Amino acid sequence: MQVKIGDIVARKSYQLDLLFRVIDMKITESGEEVAILYGDEVRLIADSLCNDLLVVDEEERNQRKQEEQEKIEQSYYLLRQDYQLLREKQEYYATSSYNHNEEYFHIPGRVLHLDGDPTYLQKCLTLYEKIGVPVTGIHVLEKEMPDKIVDLIDKYRPDILVITGHDAYSKHKGDMNDLNAYRHSKHFVQTVRNARRKVPHLDQLVIFAGACQSHFESLIRVGANFASSPSRVNIHALDPVYIVSKISFTPFVEKINVWDVLRNTLTREKGLGGVDTRGVLRTGMPYRKYENQ
Repeated sequence: MQVKIGDIVARKSYQLDLLFRVIDMKITESGEEVAILYGDEVRLIADSLCNDLLVVDEEERNQRKQEEQEKIEQSYYLLRQDYQLLREKQEYYATSSYNHNEEYFHIPGRVLHLDGDPTYLQKCLTLYEKIGVPVTGIHVLEKEMPDKIVDLIDKYRPDILVITGHDAYSKHKGDMNDLNAYRHSKHFVQTVRNARRKVPHLDQLVIFAGACQSHFESLIRVGANFASSPSRVNIHALDPVYIVSKISFTPFVEKINVWDVLRNTLTREKGLGGVDTRGVLRTGMPYRKYENQ
């Protein structure tokens, strides 16, 4: 079957392990047809000879989607469980050990999510809404993020910043310490660097940065609180949401244990890591509900 833009495919040389969307086609100097691929569920960009690709039929896609949905629901369940425990703990403190009945309110951290992939961005926004995280999502190409980040911080004044999209490490371009061997890590690094010039303190603006196989050490070094990918593995499209949701709903007086954040993600410590960070949730009272609200 002829491969064309928009097809969902898998790579024969990788035992059909991942599904990809074909987003572009090109012809090499030797006349071979190459497809540019975006991961369907992982934040990976790749290219492949068309004769190495197999177009995946709808039945196979649906089966894989069902398996993927089960993993997502499990992570969502764990996140909601954590959130419920945090709410009960906050209720205990806000009511002085349940000694008064004054109603209180929560102000979770506001998220600004920049994504190089509009399809993944929409998936993330849907999950943010389901969890209840206040978010502004903007599609920005990875290479344009460094130039746009300061103005976006000024405009939206987020508590949490997500810088993600697609990335990939290529062995033939250099060793793992060479940023030039990565598709977009250098753009993510420069975006974090520019954001930290604007807001230097790690607890005044919490930053998640990176995608599949990104240069984790460089992202942490320039000021990201959490980043991918310590073992240069692929990360799931929704992993950034699970991380920042945990931060958004953790009280600002509490320090977040890194493992407590990673354990709810789909990739865990091989694909994600970070440093101790304070939460950003604030609790207030009294809560007054007006008829015109």
